[in-house]
Amino acid sequence: MDQFFHGVMHFAMFIFKYLFRFRSARSCLSVFVSTLVLFLLALNNGAAEAQWFWTKSKPATVTIDAPEPVRALLETHFQLPHAPVEDETLRAALIRRAKREIGELLATEGYFTPSVTLEFLSPDKPPVLHVVPGPRTLVAELDIEFKGDIAADEPGRRARIEKLRAAWSLGVDQPFRSAAWEEAKAVLLSSVAGEDYPAASVEESKAVVNAAAARVRLLVRLDSGPAFRYGNLVIKGLNRYEQSLISGLAPFKAGDPYRRDQLLAFQTKLQNLPQFSSVSVHVDPDSTMHQAAPVEVALTEAKSQRISVGAGYSSNTGGRGEINYTHNDLLDQALQLNSVLRIEQKRQTLSATLDSIPNQEGRWFSAGGSLDRTFIQQLETMREKVSLSRNQLAGAVETRVFLNWQREDRAPKGGLHQINQTLMLDGQIRYRSIDNPLFPRDGSATELRIGGGSKEVLSDQDFLRTYVRHQFWYPIGKRHVLFLRGEMGYTFAPSRFGIPQEYLFRAGGIQSVRGYAFQSLGVHEGQAVVGGRVMATGTIEYDHWITPTWGAAIFTDVGDAADSLRSLDLAVGYGAGIRWRSPVGPLALDLARGQRDGKLRMHFSIAVAF
Repeated sequence: MDQFFHGVMHFAMFIFKYLFRFRSARSCLSVFVSTLVLFLLALNNGAAEAQWFWTKSKPATVTIDAPEPVRALLETHFQLPHAPVEDETLRAALIRRAKREIGELLATEGYFTPSVTLEFLSPDKPPVLHVVPGPRTLVAELDIEFKGDIAADEPGRRARIEKLRAAWSLGVDQPFRSAAWEEAKAVLLSSVAGEDYPAASVEESKAVVNAAAARVRLLVRLDSGPAFRYGNLVIKGLNRYEQSLISGLAPFKAGDPYRRDQLLAFQTKLQNLPQFSSVSVHVDPDSTMHQAAPVEVALTEAKSQRISVGAGYSSNTGGRGEINYTHNDLLDQALQLNSVLRIEQKRQTLSATLDSIPNQEGRWFSAGGSLDRTFIQQLETMREKVSLSRNQLAGAVETRVFLNWQREDRAPKGGLHQINQTLMLDGQIRYRSIDNPLFPRDGSATELRIGGGSKEVLSDQDFLRTYVRHQFWYPIGKRHVLFLRGEMGYTFAPSRFGIPQEYLFRAGGIQSVRGYAFQSLGVHEGQAVVGGRVMATGTIEYDHWITPTWGAAIFTDVGDAADSLRSLDLAVGYGAGIRWRSPVGPLALDLARGQRDGKLRMHFSIAVAF
């Protein structure tokens, strides 16, 4: 097995060592993809070989014969003997243990009358443990009783009890399973305790089994206790900030009925604030204080100032180094200052942003400024920017309204040197519903943006910019993911001249059209590529995860940017790549061929914070 893996690794190293010596880009891509496929097959074959080796080196001492529904349970949880059972003493001990342990295992699945026997076929074959589970026990009767305040003879409470009984998951004539029984009780208790009754408890629960009849009677008696109402906030651990910072974010007031989801939302809001490193919010379920139960908030304040450095590399903008400075209590007003100096090979940025604390509705305000220099595709830009924004996050929807002033000095090589200025009112809305923000497998994300400027108000050109992007992840089984992406932008204006590059469009590179250099798809002006008024790109990608952290992908990208819809000529790029769910974030290494020029390009990005 070791020789097998060594051979595969040596072959892969040989292929990649001489990969770029091929004259044909098409041949180069074919070799890359073929090697990738071979690598995947090698892993699968290696796993199969490892399984064969283990099976051959560890012969079975006893085999299990049981119906399919319970065989997997027994093979997973029943410990077979490590050595052959060669004498009567060992056999007797095995059958006694098997009857006891297998009986306990099957009882959890509702089989209370199993038959377990041990059969010896021949001296050269392992004995067989025959398991007949017997009939599965069904629920014959269900009795759910309520005590406490919830049992009061009042229409609202009676309706709530009926709703709780209707939601009970382990009903009459359903197969009895211990796990389902415990889950049903836990859901019932959680439903009662989540509204009004945090002191609720299961006073009694019984599962009376009639093994001969394969029937079970279920009894649950739940005591809700008294109905609770919020009292005052009791805040612990607050030293640097005013208590009003905490109380102003509470989604309830003293005297309101208890709701667990409100406490969780309150805790989440506080945890998301950079001013605190840990937060805990709870109500003490002391029944004697139910009329005004104190809400206890335990906080640990984060350091008010922090300096961090980072480094990274992207095939779009090259190597990167950055220094970040954060102040979480500027002017002793809980204002957050975020500033960064980022030096990249093709872009250098100095920026600072000041954010207020989000209110109960998730709304906050920001002010910022930046200096930016770029040299990409023979286009040099120097940009000064000041912005004000109103932001709001409500569930999966984030909205922003910007007021941006920008002055840009653009110098395309061989083109027209211009200084552009604009004051832009810009609106943005984002919707995101995905299973994992860092490593999504299922869900979608959509962004809409519209804004513009006028010659009447500090702008060199009248324009209206529109932009839409949608991304979709669809899981196929446990190891496959289909990813789709589409984006389109259009800037309505008499001409592109007088409009800063940020409000025009270029395409190409990572997260755009792979197989083409970063922002190489656009309008040619002299020897440079500048932004156009229209852009459209799309992606279809198929990811296969070999392990939980390593995967491979194949993809096709299309797109272009131009100065008009008529001049839009979609470029096609396709290729394959490697995916890694690294500790610092997702890493993608892609090899793509641009169909327009036939060139093969590598696309790669990674960033590390220190």
